[in-house]
Amino acid sequence: MKLQKIVNRLQKLHPKEIDLSLDRIKTLCKKLGNPQDEINCIQVCGTNGKGSTISFLRSILKEADIKCNIYTSPHVKRINERFVYNDEMISDDDLADLLNKIEETNNGQPLTYFEALTAAFFYGCKKYKDNLVIAEFGLFGRGDAVNILKKNLCNIVTSCSEDHLDWLPKNDQTIERIIFEKTSSLLNSNIIVAKQTSDEITNCIKKNISKNAARKFFFNENYNFVLKENNFFYYEDSYGGLRIPKPNLNGNFQLENASTAIATLRILKDINIKDHHIIDGVQKASNTARLEEIKSGKLKDLIRNNRLILDSSHNPGGSKVLNEYLQTLDCNKHVIIGMMANKDHEKYISYFKDITSLTTIDIPNQPNAISGEKLKEKFKCIPNVRYKKSIKEAIQSIHLGEDDLLIITGSLYLSGEFLNLN
Repeated sequence: MKLQKIVNRLQKLHPKEIDLSLDRIKTLCKKLGNPQDEINCIQVCGTNGKGSTISFLRSILKEADIKCNIYTSPHVKRINERFVYNDEMISDDDLADLLNKIEETNNGQPLTYFEALTAAFFYGCKKYKDNLVIAEFGLFGRGDAVNILKKNLCNIVTSCSEDHLDWLPKNDQTIERIIFEKTSSLLNSNIIVAKQTSDEITNCIKKNISKNAARKFFFNENYNFVLKENNFFYYEDSYGGLRIPKPNLNGNFQLENASTAIATLRILKDINIKDHHIIDGVQKASNTARLEEIKSGKLKDLIRNNRLILDSSHNPGGSKVLNEYLQTLDCNKHVIIGMMANKDHEKYISYFKDITSLTTIDIPNQPNAISGEKLKEKFKCIPNVRYKKSIKEAIQSIHLGEDDLLIITGSLYLSGEFLNLN
């Protein structure tokens, strides 16, 4: 209750949910003693794959007994998920104390909710200042509150695609503008660029960072992997090759995220990551609601022995890799989808092929979500599309045959709703 009251007050400090500017958080962090200047940070930007890449980094570093502070957003179930210190998610009481410090220091000045959380994370790092920090920054990097560091260890650029276009000028809603926003202000330490969905996107990133003095490492040029038989992949860079068992995370695209994490940690020689840390860490990585197979719970019980996969893909790039994975499965596939209103719904659904049934639903308690009925109208291109009000109603309405698969996808907010109900 104490934590929620503070959160409610912080959410009222600015009329906008998002206001892309660094002035307010710089002013606040200065009052806090600029804690962001004291951290050793790996920064991660991009559109898709940030969460999984961070999961691989964290798992490998844990095998090497290197403690981490980690900042990600948004959360799936609880706001505490965004704040990891010393490899542990923060408690309600500690988070309340941290946010209370921010509220008192800010003293009622205009501040977005995300800026408050980001300042709180940086301030919380003071207690664990010897730890390695991994911080995700997103939406559009130039104005993202995480992007106030003067130095870092490296920048990771994951797969870039079209998302959050409504935050760009209507005449400039392009992938080129997205890449400019995400990469034009990267620091000049090390830049690791993950596999992109096209050569055009890779070349656009190269052009945009061409004047950046950082050491640059590109997938397929400076590091690579090859999927081998017998459930392993072979990773290779200038430091040599590694034979690594496939991770437990579903989807071969996860090999791209794992390889990006490996490349990053091998470049940062002072961290002293050994081959066995990488091999063990890749296998143990986990990531909530990213092609996650749900094996138990109240909602899972409704479908008994059928497989249930929860996935948070919500943009065309995420839909593409989700459906590449689904195409590898020889079974009937039933899909439940709920989405936010500002997404490219038609392009998202265009990647779905050979779907047995599709059910759209509402996402409760999300005023910025599109209604399931409106989503159904946009998905008329899919045969057998229908609407149900809730997750439970949708699950109960689907007639699953033996070995049929159920997928719930379309939004991180929907994933959080599912996990709370389950």
